[in-house]
Amino acid sequence: LVSTGEGSPFIVCMTYAFQTPEKLCFILDLMNGGDLHYHLSQHGVFSEKEVRFYAAEVILGLEHMHNRFVVYRDLKPANILLDENGHVRISDLGLACDFSKKKPHASVGTHGYMAPEVLSKGTAYDSSADWFSFGCMLYKLLKGHSPFRQHKTKDKHEIDRMTMTMQNIELPDSMTPELRGILEGLLKRDVEDRLGCRGQGAEEVKDHP
Repeated sequence: LVSTGEGSPFIVCMTYAFQTPEKLCFILDLMNGGDLHYHLSQHGVFSEKEVRFYAAEVILGLEHMHNRFVVYRDLKPANILLDENGHVRISDLGLACDFSKKKPHASVGTHGYMAPEVLSKGTAYDSSADWFSFGCMLYKLLKGHSPFRQHKTKDKHEIDRMTMTMQNIELPDSMTPELRGILEGLLKRDVEDRLGCRGQGAEEVKDHP
């Protein structure tokens, strides 16, 4: 049996693992509250108040990973599970990797959530990729689609092209200034201008109104 040690209350933890002659089995926390993609499809878009609650817990989960030099790389509503009390757990760390050595990483993730630096093949990137994906996820919860699927295209190459070239994200006038501010900060194409990437990491995002 293998124990995972200290974990985060906002990440699905592995209790132990064992191997049979044919399979490797992971025993994970039970999350019976569904995922945010399911709730989005069943109940429609979330209110700003609801998104603020889920965002706060996701930030803490990402901070736990980033403090250990792990970039998640697949942040999206389908990977955000809820426990029986409605609290967030980030799941499916199959694409997560160590960014401490600053070496180039593969272009992996889900189209419509991948940061421009992830789509640039042979580029070294770090936790910056997760903050861009975080902005895409918040937009999806609020609007029902990725910011790079304005016309609901399903063509992956077109979505990637829009991610790399779009200059302005369409933000409804109904959004509060605070909400517009955090989305604009997270969805910056240039890493050095992006919220969460200006030297203070997760604290920059947590400090936003």
